[in-house]
Amino acid sequence: MTPSDNNLAARTSRLETSSFLYAVRPIATDLASTFFFYGVLALTGDPRVAAGISIGLGIAQILWMKFQGRSVAPLQWASTIMVVVFGGLTIVTHDPRFVLVKVTVFYAAFGVTMLRPGWMTRYIPNIAHGHIPEHMVVFFERAWAGLMLCTGAVNLILALTADPRATALIMVPLAIGSKVVLFLGQYALFRAIARPRIKAARASSAE
Repeated sequence: MTPSDNNLAARTSRLETSSFLYAVRPIATDLASTFFFYGVLALTGDPRVAAGISIGLGIAQILWMKFQGRSVAPLQWASTIMVVVFGGLTIVTHDPRFVLVKVTVFYAAFGVTMLRPGWMTRYIPNIAHGHIPEHMVVFFERAWAGLMLCTGAVNLILALTADPRATALIMVPLAIGSKVVLFLGQYALFRAIARPRIKAARASSAE
């Protein structure tokens, strides 16, 4: 392999790493407050503590994004508003069901929002735009919507039948693990489809 080939491989690796981080960051940001709530609840067993910390985190995320001059996505606004409203009700009433059911409302809102075509564009790196078939994008939009709605249904059943800490201990691996698996599968497939097309487009433009 020549030095120029090594340089090209290194640049390609850096670009792919940057693209991966670009794709995962907004998803992690949008879901952070819910995942954090589950984690704190699993550790403490106290929904009021988990709700209070989640409210602080959600508000801090919005303020930080505004401070940086970044736009706040609708999913992020929806997440923060629901964290504040339902978390506040749990703290005031001392009833953990408010914040637990909030998670189901949150997932239902996400799922319904994800049924709207085109939302995934924000999560696709710029370099991959135009290189992934539209039907593949639509398929994964529906897959994410279905996952969110199913997760919400499971959470509601647990919230109504199990104690708060048990709910969190079940939902932490389920909620996080299922999304990690779907994201990595989607990213690997999109990468496998887009990478040769991007190379071909570059080779064509270099001629």
